[in-house]
Amino acid sequence: MSSATKPESNLQEPDLSRQNSNMAGQTSEPPAAQASHEESPATNHAARPALVFSGVSKIFPDSTHALEGVSFSVSQGEFFTVVGPSGCGKSTLLRIASGLDTATAGKVEVDREHLGYIFQDATLLPWRPVIRNVELLGELHHFSTQERRKLAQQAIKTVGLEGFENHYPDTLSGGMKMRVSIARTLTLNPSVFMFDEPFGALDEITRERLNEETLSLFIREQFAGLFITHSISEAVFLSTRVGVMSPRPGKIIDIFDVPFPYPRDPELRFTPEFAELAGAVSASLRATGGKA
Repeated sequence: MSSATKPESNLQEPDLSRQNSNMAGQTSEPPAAQASHEESPATNHAARPALVFSGVSKIFPDSTHALEGVSFSVSQGEFFTVVGPSGCGKSTLLRIASGLDTATAGKVEVDREHLGYIFQDATLLPWRPVIRNVELLGELHHFSTQERRKLAQQAIKTVGLEGFENHYPDTLSGGMKMRVSIARTLTLNPSVFMFDEPFGALDEITRERLNEETLSLFIREQFAGLFITHSISEAVFLSTRVGVMSPRPGKIIDIFDVPFPYPRDPELRFTPEFAELAGAVSASLRATGGKA
């Protein structure tokens, strides 16, 4: 489900000194060289960002130091993916952005009224059929019965589940359940869409198919996407930029521009250029002393 609280205002780009752009693929260096140690906007995102992390740190009550000085931004029409070692604070970033947790230091600026959140689990209500699960957020936001039914039907069509409106979750595959979760969030028309390792528990074939469907959705909706994953291949395939986090306390140590234009053919995953960039991200991750 998504988080919805009152929006924060006055979004501003954090003061970051280095830039590494050229998302469209006109690079003067091979992809492996296209990394910077600080946040860099993609070339077509000069507008005010939709999501900004500025010096965000998090220390939990048990003294676990999860995050330290995390700064980056995500603009509308940009897909930013974070990879990093287990326990480095990736999911904590999303929880802070959504308002489910608070930062110890720094701040996050985002319009939470238009924020969608996809959890690792589909979190469906087993006693509700698909249509009623997709309507849930509309109910919580007090949409009229007619409006939430219309939005739910549109979202179900968008994720390719027409004909399954009256099926219950226990009759659906893992991939279908995740599509229901995505459809439910789409009913809020989010301008910022956050994904917390949503496909990690799925088989490889289903995962790749949902990667392609997520890209189609992103191209169509042009939301600001923040995606968390342990898969380097998934990160490179989906993203305009990939950020690498250090072990705990997590900080962004590298950001790689992804030069491949959208839409992306599934066969992109098997090209030398893709392998080179994925290898560079992997090398950066290994240099942290951790693995995804």
